[in-house]
Amino acid sequence: MRIITAIASILIIIGALNWGLYGLSKIDIIENFFGGWKSKTGRIMYILIGIAGLYALLYVIFA
Repeated sequence: MRIITAIASILIIIGALNWGLYGLSKIDIIENFFGGWKSKTGRIMYILIGIAGLYALLYVIFA
């Protein structure tokens, strides 16, 4: 379980940095590195970050 929590934490940090940079200067890290919504890899990254956020939310509520 510790490995899943660590992976989720890393993905959440990536997502937070992505939102922060996008808010400050319209730079989207996921789009720049993985192609954004136009590529499968970009979609998978966005989905994984979202799942990590849900996992963290459930972890905080139930742990």
